[in-house]
Amino acid sequence: MPKTPRLLGVVALLSDMPAQGLVRGQIGTVVELLDGAYEVEFSNNEGRTYAELALTADQLLVLHHKQLRDE
Repeated sequence: MPKTPRLLGVVALLSDMPAQGLVRGQIGTVVELLDGAYEVEFSNNEGRTYAELALTADQLLVLHHKQLRDE
């Protein structure tokens, strides 16, 4: 099970970020892999981006859309 975000992976914020208008649990997509960080885009239901910022792995929870098996 991947614990670090991947390109185009879905992640959730682990804490509030009031300066950016984001709260814990908001869901975003990793759009770029940076040196030691991940560029994450947050979009509304119409696909319009309302925030995009660089975050570290410890600020994110990797989300999964399918069942993962122990191997």
